[in-house]
Amino acid sequence: MAVYTLAFVAYAVDVARRSAATAVPEEARELVGAGASGAPATGAPARPTASAPATAPAGRPGRGARIGFALIVIAWALHLGGAVMRGLAAGRVPWANMYEFALTGVAVIVGVFVLSRLWRDLNFLGVFISGLATVFLGVATVNFYVTPTPLPPALQSYWLVIHVFVATLATGFFALGSGLSVLQLIKERRSSGFLRALPSTVQLEDLAYRVGVIGFIFWTFTLIAGAIWAEHAWGRYWGWDTKEVWTFVIWVIYAGYIHARATRGWRGSRSAWLQLVGFAAIIFNYSVVNLFFKGLHAYSGL
Repeated sequence: MAVYTLAFVAYAVDVARRSAATAVPEEARELVGAGASGAPATGAPARPTASAPATAPAGRPGRGARIGFALIVIAWALHLGGAVMRGLAAGRVPWANMYEFALTGVAVIVGVFVLSRLWRDLNFLGVFISGLATVFLGVATVNFYVTPTPLPPALQSYWLVIHVFVATLATGFFALGSGLSVLQLIKERRSSGFLRALPSTVQLEDLAYRVGVIGFIFWTFTLIAGAIWAEHAWGRYWGWDTKEVWTFVIWVIYAGYIHARATRGWRGSRSAWLQLVGFAAIIFNYSVVNLFFKGLHAYSGL
């Protein structure tokens, strides 16, 4: 958590630097325009100003972003080490209760962000990812920490490895998509400062849609695998348990998001808000459903 916090600070400093770098050229253009209006017409071609090239460095990762990424990689390595040691201490996979699911889930979220660099540079999401990791780990450690305990009989199955881990993978991609949607909504309302250096709102929306589709595929498998596991453990595929219902609700929201964008032309802010509603449902499922609703999944709140 300490290293994630340092990464957050480094990314925040980089955002502030780039915001200042783009603010100066805007003032310069205003001053040049004001001076030109009162200057005598000489017929000579206008001389280029220094404002255009001055904005270019803001689009490249600065020292703060590079330091932030290095720190978040270090934090992720420490994080993975902690998750592995938790599993060794418990003698099983480390995702059998709320604390362990948060520990593993946040590691997956950060891992998706780090490994996405092999596909596309998403370093501009560094503030969101490092901040989310710090807050989620802090909340889980303070409120949900438990010592390693044996598995309940219902969890003593290889489906624990498959079903829950795939759910964490889906959550990681959904978290990345929600971060892209947040930036899209912010940029739609304001494009000054460091936001000028980000991809366009259309590009952000397309990226959010792509990672959302990947997350939806994993979540679909989670839903199916959960039904198969329920039949093995409880003798029925579906019993309208609260956790089962909310898993299906999340699936419906993201299915609606993909369908609306692909066939109904839901673009722009409507698409972004629908993706954020889906991620909010995931947070609700993890927190409120686990803590305040009774059901066969009650052990997840231990």
